[in-house]
Amino acid sequence: MNLPQLYLASKSPRRQEILTGLKIPFKLIDSPYEEKFSDVAELEPEEQAAKLAGLKAFHASSSLRSGLVIGADTIVVQGGSILGKPKDRREAESMLNALSGRRHRVVTGLALVDAEGFRTYSHAEVTYVYFRQLSQKDIKTYLDTDEPYDKAGAYGIQGHAGLFVEKIEGCYFNVVGFPVVAFEKMMQMAGYDLVDFMGSR
Repeated sequence: MNLPQLYLASKSPRRQEILTGLKIPFKLIDSPYEEKFSDVAELEPEEQAAKLAGLKAFHASSSLRSGLVIGADTIVVQGGSILGKPKDRREAESMLNALSGRRHRVVTGLALVDAEGFRTYSHAEVTYVYFRQLSQKDIKTYLDTDEPYDKAGAYGIQGHAGLFVEKIEGCYFNVVGFPVVAFEKMMQMAGYDLVDFMGSR
C-alpha cells in the first residue's frame, strides 16, 4: 500500500512521544505561521484551538507537494479565561492558584492538511480536568521544577502535576496535547486507516 508521508508541524516533545509510542512514522516540519491573537480574537476557545492548528498545518504544507501535515494547538480554559503558556514564575503561580480545587477544560485543536490539494480536516477535542485543592507548598515545589513553563495552564498531567488531578472526563491524551482517538477518526475522514501506518517505515 502506497501511504502518504505524515508530517508533524509541532515542536512539542509530548506530541512526538505519543506518535512514536503508537509506532506511527512521521517527519517533523517547521511551520512559518506565528500565532496572532487577532486571528482568533472573536472565536470561542474550541474554534480558536481548531483554527490555530489549521493555520500551523496549512502554512507548513505550503512547502510540500504531497503528504499529510498534522497541526495541533492546546489551550486551557478556566471559567471565562484562556490560560496559555506562562511567561514567568509569577504568572505560572497565578494559573495554578486559579486551577486549584476547581474544574477546568483542556481543548486541543487538531488539523490534518493534504499537501497535494490542501484539503483540510479540523477538530477540537475537550477534556474536563478536576484539580484537588493545592497547598502553597504544592505550588511552590512545582514552580521549582521546569515543568510548568512550556505548557498551557502551567502544568503537565504526565509529570509531577499528575498528583494534582483528582479525575478527568474525556481523553487523557488530549490533556497531554494530542487526542489519539480524534486523530484516528480524522485520518478515516481523509480516507486512511491509521493502523496501516503503524510500523510502516
